[in-house]
Order: sequence, then structure tokens, then C-alpha cells
Amino acid sequence: MAVLLRPHAEASPDEPAVTDEWGALTWRELDSRADRLAGALRGLGLRTGDAIAIHSGNRREYFELMAAATHIGLRYVLVNWHWTAEELGYVLTDSGARALFSEASFAAVAADAAEGRDLLARVAIGGEIDGFAPYEGFLGGGPDGEPADQVLGVPMIYTSGTTGRPKGVTRKLMTAGIPLDAMQFLGEVLGEVLHIPARGRSLLVGPVYHSAQWLYSFVLLLGGRSVVMRQHFDAAETLRLVDEYAITNVHLVPTQFVRLLRLDPEVRAAFDGTSLAAVWHGAAPCSPEIKRRMIDWLGPVVHEYYGSTEAAVNTVVTAQEWLERPGTVGRPLATSEVHILGEDGEPVAPGERGQIWFRYVSGDDVEYWNDPEKTASVHRPDGLFTTGDIGYFDEDGYLFLADRAIDMIISGGVNIYPAEIENVLITHPAVRDVAVFGVPDEEFGEQVKAAVEPSDGVEPSDALAAELIAHCRAALAGYKAPRSVDFVAELPRTPTGKLYKRLLRDPYWEKDRAI
Repeated sequence: MAVLLRPHAEASPDEPAVTDEWGALTWRELDSRADRLAGALRGLGLRTGDAIAIHSGNRREYFELMAAATHIGLRYVLVNWHWTAEELGYVLTDSGARALFSEASFAAVAADAAEGRDLLARVAIGGEIDGFAPYEGFLGGGPDGEPADQVLGVPMIYTSGTTGRPKGVTRKLMTAGIPLDAMQFLGEVLGEVLHIPARGRSLLVGPVYHSAQWLYSFVLLLGGRSVVMRQHFDAAETLRLVDEYAITNVHLVPTQFVRLLRLDPEVRAAFDGTSLAAVWHGAAPCSPEIKRRMIDWLGPVVHEYYGSTEAAVNTVVTAQEWLERPGTVGRPLATSEVHILGEDGEPVAPGERGQIWFRYVSGDDVEYWNDPEKTASVHRPDGLFTTGDIGYFDEDGYLFLADRAIDMIISGGVNIYPAEIENVLITHPAVRDVAVFGVPDEEFGEQVKAAVEPSDGVEPSDALAAELIAHCRAALAGYKAPRSVDFVAELPRTPTGKLYKRLLRDPYWEKDRAI
């Protein structure tokens, strides 16, 4: 048996391990199929440290592939299924992937990206792709029995490329070939830190290619917690799935909170939700008012973490702690050092904002695949690294976030943090989503602009723009209120909640430079 799946396959062989729209696999079936798949991958000639790419939506096969690769030392590249063929082709080349597994739903992109590439295997999941072997046939060609010499394989997750090409993120110590018990230890610690029951059940309604969704589903699966998944998020269906499958834990992003809160009252009233032990969120800033409403509704199970693809999970805060200190993202975990440094590179006093820097106490470090210059650019000589966020500690060591350095607006010499303004605007019922950024201003250098995605049935108008600006002025100092509002059909967000703010901001600066 696959070492990490063995205890669960022996203890609960006939209970569901992974469930998607099309069916379920028991723990025994998942273990057996992962073994056979591992043998088929090794049959290609793949060895420890080699890479495969998984280009698929959330499906059972995705988890089988990750389980197989995890047990035989492969790097498995989690591909954003929204990428174009050119973007996919770039990642295949950059990562050195030797095999491509693509869902038939993305056949055109997969076929285009694979054309002319020296791949050992091209495999189609859930249907047919010209020139690709069927997944079940590939898996069926693997040998019976447990793979020998099991050694840990690791994911390679690419940043979403909000500034230029996506970059593969790796860890100095998490190279393929370390013992499997490292992953076992991670799963045990994660479950304890995240307050998730030992035999819990995770709901996955965000793309598993994102680092947080991978952590909150696959790593927990290896610790014996089954996974129910869907390809896409639907607010009403999410509530139904929680009750139907007695879900104990789910990872959500703030835009999903907003959509849940705006469901019809009768839909919300019919929701039981008593199975939920932990609703975790992160990945994007959350309005304190929205979070308070979620806690009021679901109870003290709405917890938050602060991390990133590069920095992993660095702080956590329970619902109760957050209610005592609204806006905090918690205190650092024992696994990370978190430092707030000023522009002079020196530590700042509690309450004073500065750039956030990290160091892993294990001696591990973040690296960008094939890009030593990018790696060096986020590090200081003393080994601290940053993701560009700005924040501060309070007197008790709780971390608060202000914004990203790249997003900060400087108007008339005053620093303005967009997240603070976005947190106010999102509470207005006419606002479905919002982004705040700086645009050129002849007198002050920059002025505050808001881009608003209206709620369903709301018509954009000058009167509504004035109402939103007044809404901000009622809660914030006048200089922070937007000077103008643009209405957009949809904000450019990734499915993981990350906003491509540069797509909104850059045209204004390009126009200004052209004058």
C-alpha cells in the first residue's frame, strides 16, 4: 500500500475518501489506484525529482495523481486551468515537465500546448483529446502491488502572474527525495493548528491548484480526512453540500463570504451547518464587517490565517481572538519568524507600519524555480524574505495587515492603504466587488479611484457613485474617500480571490505618460 494512505485504507476501507460531481472513491480504491498509477509513472522512466503537470479541474483523478506522485518522489506541477496554451506551454518548459495530464474540458489548450514537445506521456482525463492516451488506459497499464522505495514528492505551484510571467515556487528543504514522514508530520500538525477533527471531512470549492486549497484538501486527506469537491463555487450549493455530507471544514475567500451572505434569507435560514468545526479564510483581505457577519451567522468557527504561496501559513487567529482584536490576522506560528521593518531596515515599534519579512525557523527558505535573480530580489542579506506586504504588530504581538507596498497610494505625501477603503465599500449593498487604487493627480501626485462591480440588479449612475463616496466619508477620514468611481461589469480576479489590480490601474498611468 501507499505508505501515507495505508492507515486509512486499513481502518476505513469502504468509506468514501474523495467525492466529486461524478462519483466517489473509497479509501481502499484510492490506495489501490494510487499504487497502480505510481507504477505506470515509473514505467515511463520517471525518477525522483522529475516533474509531471496536472491540467485539470477538481476531480478524483487529480487527487490520485497527487497521491501517486507524492509516494514516488515526483514534482507535480499544479496548473491553473484558466491559462492559455501559450501560458501552459511556458510552464511545461520552465518546470521541465516530462508528462502532461489534461482534462478533456480543456482539450484545445492542452493539444496546442503539447504540440511539438518531447513529452513521455500525454494523458486525457474524463474524455478524449487528440493525440492523448485515455487516463484509465494509462492507469490500467501500471503493475499491481505497492511501489518500492517510496520517497516524498512535492508540489510545484506557480504564482498567478499578476506581474509578468508566473514563477514556480519551491522550498530549499522540500526537494523531492526527503522521507515520507515529513508529509505525515505536516498533516498532523496542520490538523491540530487548524482545529480540524481527526476524521473530519473537507469541502473543496476553490481550485486545488492554489496553494491554500491544496493544503486544506490534499494534505488533510493524507491525514485521514476525506474530501468532497466541486469544480466551481456556487453559494447555495455550498450550503447544501455542508449539510448533505456533514462537512467539518472548508476554506473560503472573502468574495465567497459576500456571496453567501447575500443569498436569499430563506436559503440561509434552511441551512443547519452544525457539522462545521472550522471555516478558514485567507488569500485576500477581508472586510471586518463581512467577517463579523459570518461569525454572527455561523458561530465562532470562522478562523483566519495569513500566508501566501511563497510564505506558507505564518499566522492564525481564531474567531474568538479576532472578536477581541478586530482586523488582526493573529500571532506568528512557532514555525515562522515574522518581522516588521521600516524603510531603514530596522525594526519598528508596536503600532508602527512597516514591510513584513519572514524566516523559517527550520532553516528552510523560499526559492523561485530557474530564477535566482527573482529569488535574490525578495531576500535580505540576513536571509529574511518578503512578499511585499505592509503591516504592524500591536503591543501583544498580534499582526495587522495594511496593504501591499505596490498597492499603497501616496497622495500629497500621505500614505493611503486601499484595503481600508475597500473594506468600507464592500459593506454597501450596491457593491458586489470593489478595487481601490491610485491614479495620476497633477496636484497631489495620486488620487484615490474605486472600481466597483455592482450587485445584481443595480444600475450604475452618477448618483450611485456619489452615494458610495459619501458612504466612505461617513466611515473614514475625508482624504481616504475615492475622488471618483468607475463601474465595471466584472473585476479581474483569479478564482482564488487574487485581484489583478494592475489591469485596472495601468491604463491610467499609461495615458498619463502619453500626454
